[in-house]
Amino acid sequence: MTAESTRVTYTPAEYLKLERAAETKSEYLNGQIVGMTGASRAHNYITLNVGAELREKLRGSGCRTFVSDMRVRVRRTGLYTYPDVIVACPPLYFEDAEVDTLLNPVVIAEVLSPSTEAYDRGKKFAQYRQVDSLQEYVLVAQDEARVERFVRQGKLWVLSEVTGLDAVLSLEAINCTVRLADIYEGVELPGDEPPAAPVDEAPGATT
Repeated sequence: MTAESTRVTYTPAEYLKLERAAETKSEYLNGQIVGMTGASRAHNYITLNVGAELREKLRGSGCRTFVSDMRVRVRRTGLYTYPDVIVACPPLYFEDAEVDTLLNPVVIAEVLSPSTEAYDRGKKFAQYRQVDSLQEYVLVAQDEARVERFVRQGKLWVLSEVTGLDAVLSLEAINCTVRLADIYEGVELPGDEPPAAPVDEAPGATT
């Protein structure tokens, strides 16, 4: 989700002022503002599905689910970014009174895209690991039914993987499960039969 920055350096305050007035989203790190690219239809479906499932399952728990538009700041490194899905649990901490920059996510999920997968797995995950509140990091493929889950165990992050639409993703930090069939609902995966073309109705036919 990166593009060339438009200026050599900005302060965090300058970034936030510009970002809050902008029509598009940008990340910020080391004084640079970096534009975020658009997402595919499958990416959007998966993001919304994950967010909707977590929101429903966490109803009444006090934990909140955010999709795409909630900014996260990594205080130790200065990164400002927009994860695809975030879960945060009480008390929620924000950078300022605007309440649009979260400081203490518990779970972050990113939907992988060809242009961002290396970043999500590498430098971005390295940034997220600096967030003390973060307990689980989830990577969701969009070209197959596969979800990777990294769990913080002390100083280590332990990987597990679930595959197939019959599988279930368990998120222990927030005590809930999500079926992969629900994550990929409405998404055409490789090997799926394409939907049949509609048959034209005969002239004069009614419904």
